[in-house]
Amino acid sequence: MTRSSRVIGFINIGHMIDHMIMLIFPTALLGMQADFARPYSEMIALSLGGFIAFGVGSLPAGWLGDCWSRRNMMAVFFVGIGIATIATGFAVTPWELAVGLAVMGLFAAIYHPVGTAMLVSHAERVGREIGINGVWGNLGVAFASILTGALTQWIGWRWAFIFPGAIVLGIGVAYLALVPPEVNRVKRAVVRHTRFPRAIIIRAFLVLILVTLAGGIVFNAATVALPKLVDERLPQLAGSTLAIGILVCVVYIIGAMSQLIVGRLIDRHPLKVGFMAVALFQAPLLLGTARLDGWPMILALTGLVFVVFGQITFNDGMVARYAEAGWQSRVYAVRYLLSFGVAATAIPLVAVMHAHGGFVALFDVLTVFGGLVALGALFFPYRRDEIEPVLEISALRAAE
Repeated sequence: MTRSSRVIGFINIGHMIDHMIMLIFPTALLGMQADFARPYSEMIALSLGGFIAFGVGSLPAGWLGDCWSRRNMMAVFFVGIGIATIATGFAVTPWELAVGLAVMGLFAAIYHPVGTAMLVSHAERVGREIGINGVWGNLGVAFASILTGALTQWIGWRWAFIFPGAIVLGIGVAYLALVPPEVNRVKRAVVRHTRFPRAIIIRAFLVLILVTLAGGIVFNAATVALPKLVDERLPQLAGSTLAIGILVCVVYIIGAMSQLIVGRLIDRHPLKVGFMAVALFQAPLLLGTARLDGWPMILALTGLVFVVFGQITFNDGMVARYAEAGWQSRVYAVRYLLSFGVAATAIPLVAVMHAHGGFVALFDVLTVFGGLVALGALFFPYRRDEIEPVLEISALRAAE
């Protein structure tokens, strides 16, 4: 196994861990309310600090990744998030739980700006590797529901934090042993980028800002609300966190497959082609999810997850395609600060909408943001020369 393939392997595992850890709480919460004697709307709000830290922490993490060491920052990610997750499992008051979730979010913030830039610097075909990496991340979203549901139902919600935290800590030790320090690779990747006209770059990044903000709210609100939505809309599964977790897991796995398709599109076509294909369906599927019940709702929800996950891959592809390699960690940091920072508003949005209008009101609001994503796709530049850097870097590596 080459060094690059080993690094990419750990980066992919890290993506799964990152999303799995951040989504333990929404499913574990279904088995927590008896211990804390608080309603759902109050308990779900405890995760707000974690999502704020998830966004804000990306800026210093990206800067340290570019200026210090991406490899070492990933070591801090694995070890730190493992210890923080274990500690959260011992919380006995709502405030302790909120602090634990916030620290988990702070360490989780390291992954996206540092891990994604590290992945791009080792990838032969950027679109393919971003797509595969996206599948790993969404498998983490999927496994969070089924693993948390099983642990919560069988041995209690505390083990839903302690057990995965211990596994992640072990992976961190393996990472330190198998991925030694290296000289930054960013200089080598500079040839990947075509010099686009300044107006095109500005237009592309303005669209990226719009879809990052709007899409971040849709993604986080939907993933946080999904376990409770299934619990309410599919009464035959109500009361079984394991059954709900399995169904949510299946929905996420199907959705994750979109990122393999999107990854191939990024390598072979201008970004706008596939971006339009996934963006235009978000608003109609959000409306359908708001108004359907039972298994028809599950079908609409599965389609929604499919296109929302696919859009995330395009967002990362925009940075890989338009940002200079030496700045990629910092550009990814800004992207994820916007995405996860504004996504923190999804937590009070879910809590307030659920308390005052239920999930119909919540998904009606999300439909507006889905429409903004479609608007961004319409205004994104169409340029055939976007794919030239991919062909160029592949040819260079084949000659090495």
